[in-house]
Amino acid sequence: VQLVESGGGLVQPGGSLRLSCATSGFTFSLSAMSWARQAPGKRLEWVSAIDNDGSTFYADSMKGRFTISRDNAKNTVYLEINNLKPEDTAVYYCAPGMTIATMLRYSWGEGTHVTVSS
Repeated sequence: VQLVESGGGLVQPGGSLRLSCATSGFTFSLSAMSWARQAPGKRLEWVSAIDNDGSTFYADSMKGRFTISRDNAKNTVYLEINNLKPEDTAVYYCAPGMTIATMLRYSWGEGTHVTVSS
């Protein structure tokens, strides 16, 4: 399994980003996918998941500003974040699965850094 996250960067509060996670090495179209994040000095936090049928799930604190989507033709999962806040600053990771526990069964990529600052 290979996971390559991209799309992060330095963004001002109120801005938007679209993170991408390109995958290979497994049957993407049959796999649920999740995003998680780890802010500096904080625990790993599950953000969102998308099932293989397209059903989406979000952590309560992420509802409204986060949108997860997938492109099975490209074996890629996306996370769009709108109205970014400083507390969204974190490294964002993707992996197969619907929970942190299932995500951790896989070897993760390096993540993509999101910094929200003015």
